[in-house]
Amino acid sequence: MSGFEIERKFLVRKNSNWKAMAKSSTRIKQGYFAAENTVRIRIRDNRGYLTIKGPSTNGGLTRYEFEKEISLDEAENLLKLCQGSIIDKRRYLIDSDTHTIEVDEFYGDNEGLVLAEIELSSETESFSHPAFLGPEVTGKKNFYNSQMRFFPFKLWRDQLSREYW
Repeated sequence: MSGFEIERKFLVRKNSNWKAMAKSSTRIKQGYFAAENTVRIRIRDNRGYLTIKGPSTNGGLTRYEFEKEISLDEAENLLKLCQGSIIDKRRYLIDSDTHTIEVDEFYGDNEGLVLAEIELSSETESFSHPAFLGPEVTGKKNFYNSQMRFFPFKLWRDQLSREYW
């Protein structure tokens, strides 16, 4: 897969029933390499991926993304070379009208953080906002997985309202 990624990111409301809406979920572990662009290794269930993302534009809405599947063995060995901590999360897929919302529930040093992302075909595309979506955090660097490897949620969780985690 390659092309431009347009996505918006939201906190998920703590007392919502979003898990009951999920059609599926997968466990993801990912690490990052030092680079000007984002270079990520990911294991999703038992499959490995190499992803390279360019810089964000328009307040974090859009960026170029390249992704290629690699062997599980390659991914496991490359994870050992990554900098910072490994991001560990479960991703749930929730249908919402014509879109699929990805909800990530984090573990380890990011335990308690739950984020939702929706990919769009254009920066101005409208979409429904299910009740579980909280405040938008698109473009806020603390919520980037690549940032959380060095500055995990446990260090800044008290800055958020308790209604969201």
